[in-house]
Amino acid sequence: MLSRRNIRVKVMQTLYSVESMNRETRVGEPLQILIKNLENAQQLFAYLIYYMLDVARYSEKDALQKSQKYLPTENDLKVNTKIAGNTLLWEISENASFVRSVEKFKIKYLVNDEMIRRSYFALISAPEYQEYIAQQSRDKKSEKKMMEFIFSDLMLPDEYFLSDVEEKFIHWDDDADMMIVLMVKFLQKPSAFNFEEMIGDEKMKFAVDLLQSVIDKDEFCLDIIKPRLKNWDSERIALLDMILIKMGVCELLYFETIPTKVTINEYIDLAKEYSTEQSGHFVNGILDNIHKELQAENKIHKTNYKNSTL
Repeated sequence: MLSRRNIRVKVMQTLYSVESMNRETRVGEPLQILIKNLENAQQLFAYLIYYMLDVARYSEKDALQKSQKYLPTENDLKVNTKIAGNTLLWEISENASFVRSVEKFKIKYLVNDEMIRRSYFALISAPEYQEYIAQQSRDKKSEKKMMEFIFSDLMLPDEYFLSDVEEKFIHWDDDADMMIVLMVKFLQKPSAFNFEEMIGDEKMKFAVDLLQSVIDKDEFCLDIIKPRLKNWDSERIALLDMILIKMGVCELLYFETIPTKVTINEYIDLAKEYSTEQSGHFVNGILDNIHKELQAENKIHKTNYKNSTL
């Protein structure tokens, strides 16, 4: 499931796209971009899982192709296909919501067969794989460990694979850490994971409200932010930093279930991770000052932006 941190990243990406347009946005366009960004995250996650499974399943294709040679060697007839029967692989394959996601996002058409073949041959040359197939029995721990190895030690360090992913998914650089965390959680118990509820109603509402509050309260936020910039020219501040500060101000004012300290810390972390080296310190200073002044003026009432007089 996507966390609130993940949702903030998607809203940030959406606002960056909107701010970068050289034209006025159409009515409802920012929301459409947000939904597309969220769907892209779902598609990316399904793609990574499908790729991982396909690498493991390739052992059967390898065995078949080698056995059908005109003059197969002894080794050609002894290709080990243990990994194709990996219990975790089958648990994932039988997850109905995963199957529907693969169909919905047309994952099969995104997968490059030659890339799968390349990853498979890298896999079977690894000592970890040789150790795995040498074990006659199966146990839950080793089955899971093998699938984790394919993802973490085979796919993620592979420059060719990453280059291919970057071409298919434009937000890969922003989403990579999110995907790694999701994968770790997913592999713990894939049968319990519902791909159709990766976001959920509550998280979707948070995403839409955060996006809309920043758009609707843009001028109001700027009026709060600009006096706190001191020697900074608002026109020269990094676009992403300004977006994060606006998001932070809206959370401080309009999201009653989120403690102010959590909000400030979240946007400091996002600035450090996604903007410049100095951004974390800058965003921290601005948001902290705004928070203190708004609190001193008794303006933090955590009221929904639609009902707020601010």
